[in-house]
Amino acid sequence: MTRAVVALALLLAACGSKGPIQPPAGAGLPPAPRGASVTPTPADMLVPPAQAAPMRADDPVKTSKERSEDRFDLPPPG
Repeated sequence: MTRAVVALALLLAACGSKGPIQPPAGAGLPPAPRGASVTPTPADMLVPPAQAAPMRADDPVKTSKERSEDRFDLPPPG
């Protein structure tokens, strides 16, 4: 039984990608975005822009505060 589970786990682990991402045969890359002079490569498209994951310069919460009473914070029904 444990051998079957281990074998199944190894087979499922081998289902991953076997090589770099390539467009299907006969199909090209998507057209260049508006305003871009060249079509980005697949590697360029996999890197998120700075706006997608901005760096935090400072924590906006300086000190913790007690939450004020919320009259709409009701327990779940039932």
